[in-house]
Amino acid sequence: MKILGILTINCRTPDRQIGKKVGLSGVSVKSRIDKMERAGIIQNFTMKVEPPSLGYGVIYLIVPGSNEAGIVKKLKLVGEPFFVVPCLGDITACGIVVENEVEQKTELAKNLISNARIVLTLDPEESEFRADLTKTDFKILDQLLKNPREKIDSMAKSTKLSTKTITRTIEKFEKNPAIQFTIIYDPRKLEKFVAFAVLAMVQSNMKKIKKEIVTGFGDYFWQVPFTAKELLVLFMYSDNIYNADTMRHKIKEI
Repeated sequence: MKILGILTINCRTPDRQIGKKVGLSGVSVKSRIDKMERAGIIQNFTMKVEPPSLGYGVIYLIVPGSNEAGIVKKLKLVGEPFFVVPCLGDITACGIVVENEVEQKTELAKNLISNARIVLTLDPEESEFRADLTKTDFKILDQLLKNPREKIDSMAKSTKLSTKTITRTIEKFEKNPAIQFTIIYDPRKLEKFVAFAVLAMVQSNMKKIKKEIVTGFGDYFWQVPFTAKELLVLFMYSDNIYNADTMRHKIKEI
């Protein structure tokens, strides 16, 4: 699970470096990653780029019910769904990317989906996410989208750019919170662990509260916490649902 967590935070992390963090050799780490791919736990290595950094708005909402196909059909009338996650309690967490008119699209979503609860809207002009990508950045980004773990030497041949330029650009991407090298995985195949997310609306001092949570529960994170305005999303794991619920209640008290 620790290897999975490291890959979720940055899937470009070298096997040897992962090994140092978890007490294994690079060869053993590679073997375990290959095993998770064969088992279908790791479905794909990918890049996540926050839509506002590219000039798009985002609507986050909670929808009653778990009919994923029906929900997606309605969401597509508003914009492009970029995540649809069924949750406990017969609800589904969703995110929709929209090109413009965020407020109008938000009203449309509420009219199309009964009892939908809007959690947060992000207008690209107000968002804290910034990418400021150059033409060269986009060229490298396009290559990385095909294979986020591609070696720098291989990328240099494909893009006809120097290894120095590619290295510098990737380092810039890794420091940018709007861009993340990550994985797509199937939590249903994590036999010994329960992956879950905690959504919290923080009314004041986000940095202080986030620091307290990281200090107390950081060992149970499998992804970097997501923050946007007053929304804080924690991606966590536990060995059983009871401990997961206990952690949720303790976090609520902070």
